[in-house]
Amino acid sequence: MDPSQSSDSSGVMTDATDNTYLRDAVMTASPEQLQLMLYDGAIRYARQGRDAIEAKDFETSFDRLTKAQNIILEMSHGLNHEINPTLCKQVASIYDFLYRKLVDANLYRDVSAIDDALKVLAIERETWQMLVDKVAKAREANIAIDPLNDAPTEGVLTSGFSVEG
Repeated sequence: MDPSQSSDSSGVMTDATDNTYLRDAVMTASPEQLQLMLYDGAIRYARQGRDAIEAKDFETSFDRLTKAQNIILEMSHGLNHEINPTLCKQVASIYDFLYRKLVDANLYRDVSAIDDALKVLAIERETWQMLVDKVAKAREANIAIDPLNDAPTEGVLTSGFSVEG
């Protein structure tokens, strides 16, 4: 095997450089960028699952849709209901919808269920991107903001962000 290549858990050959890049990107990303990366991953795997169903490659579709489901579960488990219970309940219901659609797609090889999930994921990703942009601008200006209502907050933003209500 070429030393610049390795195999992932499924035995697929991957470039070690790609793995290093991904590891570095994750390790240096802000919390809000990590969330965006999760949305990107869920969308990518759902699309791959959809393509595999259309190609009648059901083993690959199962694998990719399961990966998308796992990402949604992780995002759901990452909600901190102590900070803003109302918002977390609303977001959890979106994640529940997405998870159920992806499970249905996997069980019934239902492309329309994937399409439903992808529509919602695209909206959620776009919304999250707006939040990432807003937080980045606030960091550049060295001010803290409440991302839920665009209002500056007391103090200086040092790291992370809060969605406290």
